[in-house]
Amino acid sequence: MNVSQWIVKAQIHAGGRGKGGGVCFASSIDDVQELAQQMLGMRLVTHQTGPDGRLVEKLLVEEAIEIVDELYIGMVVDRNTQKVSLIASREGGTEIESIAKNSPEKVYTFQIDSVIGVDSQLTDSFVEQLKLPNALYDAFHNVLQGIYDLFIDIDATLLEINPLGLMADGAICVADAKVTIDDSAMYRQPNIAAMRDVAEENPGEVAASDVGLNYISLDGNIGCLVNGAGLAMATMDIIKLYGGSPANFLDIGGGATVSQVSAAFSIMLGQDAVEVILVNIFGGIMQCDVIAAGIVEAVQNVGLKLPLIIRLEGTNVEEGREILVASGIQFTSANTMDDAARLATAAIQG
Repeated sequence: MNVSQWIVKAQIHAGGRGKGGGVCFASSIDDVQELAQQMLGMRLVTHQTGPDGRLVEKLLVEEAIEIVDELYIGMVVDRNTQKVSLIASREGGTEIESIAKNSPEKVYTFQIDSVIGVDSQLTDSFVEQLKLPNALYDAFHNVLQGIYDLFIDIDATLLEINPLGLMADGAICVADAKVTIDDSAMYRQPNIAAMRDVAEENPGEVAASDVGLNYISLDGNIGCLVNGAGLAMATMDIIKLYGGSPANFLDIGGGATVSQVSAAFSIMLGQDAVEVILVNIFGGIMQCDVIAAGIVEAVQNVGLKLPLIIRLEGTNVEEGREILVASGIQFTSANTMDDAARLATAAIQG
């Protein structure tokens, strides 16, 4: 095969790789090998990786193509309209985020009727608004239909093509894509599930997923164990109000077991930055005595040395408090969320 140029691209789960040095051109096989040696094992830092970057362990080597114009096309579920929104711009490429922020008039949104899908009326609006060549109308219509059909078929919540390249010979090429699948529908997508690369995921988030917990790692130093997503968000907000910084979002849900609570502690303590643990439970379906037993088991198993703030209210709260006191573990009891956040931030400061 006669290829004049190749692209060598770092395969990490983050955008902005081109600006960070993770996308390079090579004009020969020797150049490809040299770039591969340089990139494999490097820590690639982009605006989405954080300052520590991501370790590059895989590369994509692909034939370079000649693009004369770049478009951005995205599809996303719009919760307000309960439809799929098509988002498009003539300003595709690496600057799309800044274009959307600084020149929103260059970004167009089209609502897709879930009954009709992509029809000629939608394609008419797409071509007209983006001032695209009419000669490529059929090609654009086919691309939009294909993207929408794929979006629905794979249970996507986000599908981005950036760029959609207009080639020198008049053809259209999907040059790069990003897809996010609805986790709740993954059981219907075994082929996609098989592509999962846990090496590209946060180890704590993988461990939490394995035991049925909802966990997201953050950059703070106050570990949070809460039941219910709304209460977890409110807990993080009130920590910030008192000048603290949450280290995670951790929702153990309404039916957590003792072993899940214990696992939650281990996951939080896996974050080196955590200096305080804050437990905020309002027992409804989730019973406070179960949470208390899980806390005791976790503290004893991991030999917790960090300050522990516990606020329990709701179902079986008195039984839960008795379990905690009788266990002999070291903790500080809080009566309200306000109390708990104040005590947690004070423990950091003191």
